[in-house]
Amino acid sequence: MDQDARELLGLAQRVARRAAETARRTRTEAIGHVDTKSTATDVVTAADRAVERQIVEEIRAARPDDGFLGEEYGVQDDTAASGVRWVIDPIDGTVNYLYGLPQYAVSIAAEADGVVIAGVVVNAASGDEWHATLGGGAWRGDRRLTGSAQTVLAQALVGTGFGYSADQRAQQGVVVAGLITRVRDIRRFGSAALDLCAAAEGMLDAYYERGLNPWDLAAGGLIAQEAGLLVTGLTGKPAGGDMALAAPPALHEQLHDELVALRADSGP
Repeated sequence: MDQDARELLGLAQRVARRAAETARRTRTEAIGHVDTKSTATDVVTAADRAVERQIVEEIRAARPDDGFLGEEYGVQDDTAASGVRWVIDPIDGTVNYLYGLPQYAVSIAAEADGVVIAGVVVNAASGDEWHATLGGGAWRGDRRLTGSAQTVLAQALVGTGFGYSADQRAQQGVVVAGLITRVRDIRRFGSAALDLCAAAEGMLDAYYERGLNPWDLAAGGLIAQEAGLLVTGLTGKPAGGDMALAAPPALHEQLHDELVALRADSGP
């Protein structure tokens, strides 16, 4: 599997770099064609769709027997003969992309029989890149990532994000209001994939968010996990839509218990 994961990662990196260049190059034109999805604040640009098509076409040309799960076009070839499925977020942080804020990313992960074994996240605005393979560690360039050394929650900088519906945001606001006096501070950058990479690198001490989709979590979650963070849900559940919590072992239990007390995985 190690060799397979490295080969899948190499393909993902090459494709993600080209996709990031497409997103960056076409931004001015793409933001002139904006639609909405689940709510009026949940936007999708022409570039989101074009970049996802580009990613799928390039991977399919190299590996025609694989399947795909993407944010914009959903499941494709889900019964792929190879057992490999690619989980794609073409532009994670579309609102940032729309406004020209330099926090939007291409995220590509490869699953083998349902387990994420390789992933890459490229900040399309800056070109910064993070990657990991299962059991092979997490890296930014040639620097191995080991997460934050912080052990005290009261001194921890914690990242989070918010959903698109008003009801969900109201509940998430209650959680933030309860948590902010228990930590150093809270940051919201607008891209789950980049937040997970920041936690893997130690630029955030920890990260949590309710409402993530598989494409938000797949690559960044592996990168955080391989940097030594615990990537979980609450009360023994796996990370997923109800909650994704990524924190070093020394902080995980402290932040976990605060989030449980605040019922952070409940509500809309």
